[in-house]
Amino acid sequence: MSIRAKVAPPGGGSAAHLSLPAQTLARLFDAAPVGMLVAAPDGRALYINPAFTSLLGHEIASGSRIDIYALIHADDSGAARQHLERLARGEVAHYRGEHRLGHSDGHPIWISLAAGLTLDASGRPEQIILQITSIELQKRAEAALAHSESRLNFALESGRQGVWDHDIVNDTMYYSRMWRVMRGIPPDEEIDGSQESWIARIHPDDLDYIRANVDRQDKGDDTLDALEYRERTRDGRYIWILSRGRPVEWDEHGNPTRTLGTDTDITHIKLVEQELAAEKERLRVTLEAIADGMIATDARGLVTFMNPAAERLVGYTDAGARGLPVDTVFPLLQAATDLPARCPARICLELGQTIEAENELVLVGHDGVNRDIRCSASPVISGGRIEGSVLVFQDVSQSRALQRQLAHSASHDNLTGLPNRAAFDRALATANASAQGGRRHCLLYIDLDNFKPVNDTSGHAAGDALLKQVAQTIRGVCRSHDLAARIGGDEFAVILEDCPLPGGKVVAEKILRAIGALVFSWTGREYRVGASIGVSTLGAGPASALDALGEADAACYAAKGSGRGKVVAYAEISSRPADQP
Repeated sequence: MSIRAKVAPPGGGSAAHLSLPAQTLARLFDAAPVGMLVAAPDGRALYINPAFTSLLGHEIASGSRIDIYALIHADDSGAARQHLERLARGEVAHYRGEHRLGHSDGHPIWISLAAGLTLDASGRPEQIILQITSIELQKRAEAALAHSESRLNFALESGRQGVWDHDIVNDTMYYSRMWRVMRGIPPDEEIDGSQESWIARIHPDDLDYIRANVDRQDKGDDTLDALEYRERTRDGRYIWILSRGRPVEWDEHGNPTRTLGTDTDITHIKLVEQELAAEKERLRVTLEAIADGMIATDARGLVTFMNPAAERLVGYTDAGARGLPVDTVFPLLQAATDLPARCPARICLELGQTIEAENELVLVGHDGVNRDIRCSASPVISGGRIEGSVLVFQDVSQSRALQRQLAHSASHDNLTGLPNRAAFDRALATANASAQGGRRHCLLYIDLDNFKPVNDTSGHAAGDALLKQVAQTIRGVCRSHDLAARIGGDEFAVILEDCPLPGGKVVAEKILRAIGALVFSWTGREYRVGASIGVSTLGAGPASALDALGEADAACYAAKGSGRGKVVAYAEISSRPADQP
């Protein structure tokens, strides 16, 4: 950008007020790689070059005003302003300093500032010229270094880390204050730094380990991370030491001559490790004793653990399942539809909350056995992050089978196996409700003819056997989605869904013929029975299911009255004149 676009002379003048040398200088400023700013003695910016704008984001726009004093950070404004004001008054010719200037977005930037003053023909201050260079990285490095040194010293002390320095050539040792504190040695006591003296303080059970590895540490063996051993303190107790060290000086042949390292008291860590080992063993015994299956996963849904109960139920071993997706190890089906179901452990990882499986689920065992299960999964959360999940499940095959048996018994006739009166009433109410929406259904009311003689002559056992055959016959004639129920002693009813009256009468005739064709034998004696069937419709007539059943019953009564063994539709009798039978 040229000087013409940047200059804002006092009084609203244009760049033409500058002499030719000034315009040439402005072009040089535009091309300068360092930030340049020209200001009036009162601090008002007259020109800013592109490098300045790139560094601090400020630029001179139409109607705007930039004050160089306002750019200075509040913590630096006192000294910097004083020096620049002295420069503006002509008391000094130059000024250099390090300050923070405000970026256009508000954050401060460390810069190295060099300022000079130009004078007019009469020798009065005319313009202040500022040259700035970012020293942000330098300041950050200085602050980081100071912070790092301070942090290291504090860390060593607060972390109870003692520093040692081994002069291998002279076999002497330097020990820091904390090194002495952890062993109970006074800070001014002279210590025998020989290896033999140190070895004498090592726990007898760790001597062989130390003798085998100490030279590896002195030589900088990369395969040796640290030494862990027990050392006797002045009060006679042993503490666990974690010793890390590396060579820092070598001779001309590449042999280490000096090793530097730290010793850390890890006694409390070792005690915690022992407690955790004991707790882990107790947990293992507990999990093995639990009858419920338990599967643990990581945050990706990969199996990390299974207890023995889970192994038995899913057909995998713990070792064989580890690392596999939980969906693979624990495949599920919906009991009602046999469609695949999502694993609760996978869902809980996605939602971050406990998932209780509400629908009945079936576990597809890898041993070929499918089991009804009840399961739940909870996320394992640490530090606000989901680290994994725990899936707990039980085999409820027996209880589910009993529940299904009880549910079947509650809705089915124990003798014939057909739906009972309660189940029929519910189905009829549902069908009638759908009929009010425009669908058309038929209702058949079936009453057996000549059934009483069977009971009277051969007993109730014979009557029960006959009812079973009749039920099977009715069910065999109906479509698979029709509902055939026993609603009384020798009374049956059928709901024919989406079946108009003509079709209903056809089915009723088939049932009538099938029952009439039955030949029932009992103790060498044969019986024949028949049926009377009344037909009503759902949808075109009554608004209640009870009315529909009453119409079918009335039609059945009419069928018996007209000679039995017939099918009569309620629509036929309701349209007769009052005096016609």
